[in-house]
Amino acid sequence: MTTTTITLDNGVAMPALGLGVFLTPAEQTAGAVSTAIRCGYRLIDTASAYLNERAVGEGIRNSGVPRKELFITTKLWPGQYGFDQALRGFDGSLSRLRLDYIDLYLLHWPVPGSFADTVQAYKAIDRLRAEGRIRAIGVANFLPRHLQKLQEETGLVPALNQIELNPFYTQPETRAANAERGIVTQAWAPIGGTYLRNKNAVTSGADTPLKHPLITGLAAKYGKTPAQVVIRWHLDHGFSAIPKSVHAERIIENFAVFDFALTNAEIAKIDALDTGVRAGGDPETFTAESYPTDVDGQ
Repeated sequence: MTTTTITLDNGVAMPALGLGVFLTPAEQTAGAVSTAIRCGYRLIDTASAYLNERAVGEGIRNSGVPRKELFITTKLWPGQYGFDQALRGFDGSLSRLRLDYIDLYLLHWPVPGSFADTVQAYKAIDRLRAEGRIRAIGVANFLPRHLQKLQEETGLVPALNQIELNPFYTQPETRAANAERGIVTQAWAPIGGTYLRNKNAVTSGADTPLKHPLITGLAAKYGKTPAQVVIRWHLDHGFSAIPKSVHAERIIENFAVFDFALTNAEIAKIDALDTGVRAGGDPETFTAESYPTDVDGQ
């Protein structure tokens, strides 16, 4: 089954819609991944810090779909930044996934407080790209000034920037900085479930975009679920999105978004739901200690 694709700056085609596995327990990950692949997903997004790369690899093998038809993303944890450390971190991810190459490899956070290590890590993964072990490289959670500084220090522009992005937090400045540089914007937490934990981002009585009357009204209009409407909003903007779920029916449902499109007016109305309130970590202060995890010991 084919899906809408986005072409990265080096000509690599990436599926626009994928399955994310952040906070997916390892014991549920393999099943979610194999289910997603069997129902048409070709992009799977994980990270060393998610502690489920082994299970992602298992799900890939169980799916029965050839590796060359899949697009696998994983990420380097800040605790492994620095040139040599990044090379070792990559080898660890490749070993856990039991793959010969990674389609897209990202620096997980910018870590402004030790940006020299960030720069060295990016140079290391660019070498891995040149060697053919990675097809494309990028970043996650980088703000415009981080993108600018990385470009100044390395002479390189990331292919993709994965950021927190949903109707309640639209990050127009970061999206504009991405577009200016030809960087693809990819959304983590694209449906906005993180807002259930953030009471400062309640709008129109809704603590998640899925409960907002605009979204529920559009869902009724199109005969879709609120989650499908939000995913379609991402795709209509030209973003990539990686919604997560461990439930087979939800995984299948989230993929059934290629038979309708929102109007420009509807997209603009959803854009206007932005609260400007971040629900996840702050890229300006995030370090490896912000989310304690034993990446090396897994």
